[in-house]
Amino acid sequence: MLAETICSAVSAAGLGIAAVTAYRRRFLTATRIAAYSLVPVGLVMTGVVQWLSGIVFQPSVWIGFGLLGLAWLLLVTTRAVERRRSGEERGSAKAARGGAAREAVAPAASAPSLGTGTGTGTGTRTGSAPAAAAPPAEDFSDIEAILKKHGI
Repeated sequence: MLAETICSAVSAAGLGIAAVTAYRRRFLTATRIAAYSLVPVGLVMTGVVQWLSGIVFQPSVWIGFGLLGLAWLLLVTTRAVERRRSGEERGSAKAARGGAAREAVAPAASAPSLGTGTGTGTGTRTGSAPAAAAPPAEDFSDIEAILKKHGI
């Protein structure tokens, strides 16, 4: 009974606001406000409000929602574990297939050790350590010109 009264009051207030908006010659906005304000009365008349209030105040309904949440949590957890396991299996399979073709990076290295790539493509190298290549000389002349142009 209280919910129906509140819904009716909200609808009446909304229709009042719609009337004031229409008085200010904002008819499109007034029509939209009137449409929204008629929704609570429509919900009361169809019985949706009574049905919702019956659901909210029954403990068995809340236990049902709790069980649905638990089921969802279990499904999500099993999917995450399944993905993690299949990812590990895929990773180990990739390592078994292409492990000899790629060189590993040392865990303490700050950058990967890149070779010259002059081998036959088998991935095997003679020698214990790859030669360290000098970093390429970078040309910043165009950037310097732009900065000078702007006085920086």
